[in-house]
Amino acid sequence: MNDIEKKLLEKITDLHKLPSGTFSFRKNGKSEIQNNTKDVQIIPKKDKNGIDIFVNPNVKNKSIHIPVIITVGGLDDLVYNDFYIGHDADILIVAGCGIHNKTCKKSQHDGIHSFHIGKNASVKYIEKHVGEGNGSGEKILNPITKIFMEDGSHMEMETLQLEGVSSTIRKTFAKLYDNTSLNIQENILTTFDQTAKTSFKVELLGENSRVEVVSHSVAKDNSYQEFKSNLIGKNQCFGHVECDGILLNNAQIISTPMIDAENSNASLIHEAAIGKIAGDELIKLMTLGLSQEEAENMIIQGFLLG
Repeated sequence: MNDIEKKLLEKITDLHKLPSGTFSFRKNGKSEIQNNTKDVQIIPKKDKNGIDIFVNPNVKNKSIHIPVIITVGGLDDLVYNDFYIGHDADILIVAGCGIHNKTCKKSQHDGIHSFHIGKNASVKYIEKHVGEGNGSGEKILNPITKIFMEDGSHMEMETLQLEGVSSTIRKTFAKLYDNTSLNIQENILTTFDQTAKTSFKVELLGENSRVEVVSHSVAKDNSYQEFKSNLIGKNQCFGHVECDGILLNNAQIISTPMIDAENSNASLIHEAAIGKIAGDELIKLMTLGLSQEEAENMIIQGFLLG
């Protein structure tokens, strides 16, 4: 890999080089290299772009890395990745895409990920998206995530989109059965004229199923964001959605909740708070010698990255 590719890989995976263990590395629309282990197998799809990932039952404390990078203009990349997690497994999956586009042509990556999580299995999924490059060509990322959780399973999903992505449409669908829990943390930053649209549809089908969705978004300049959530409770269950946004300049954020309780024992909650950075926070930091821009950036970083 050249220096640009190495920096992209580090930004989306926090790795300085390809990891040991199970991984699949995709570059500019082609699978470059992959590695299997006895516990996790990656099999290329025969009918379309993408891979099937099989995690054996009872596998513990293993990781899978499936980064994608794009460093050319004029590429429209679509992949289908399906994960099959065996019962009682405990696995970390690190995905994400980085686009470096210095051309006048758009570059786009659409990743469709499906998770089939077996009984009592646990999955942590981290996905980072980054756009960079001083060309006028757009950098577009449109992920779709589908989650199917069998009895007793658990999933944590962390998504982070930093500055530089021209536009994104992010869709997440989930079906939860008995005694399952799904925790989603979404963090998005848009600037200039960028747009980001995200939507969640979660069906709580099983008894004692539970979902928590927290979205932190920052919109600057003339950027635009939409957040939509749809919780459907069909059993004794609990669902909570929290959407918090910070606005700067002429940006706009729209939050649209939908809650459908089809069972009297379903408890569904939506909270939203959108506004500007509090003035007293800025003043406190500026008294320490920071400029207003530096103070704003510090607050934003803390808001998005914790």
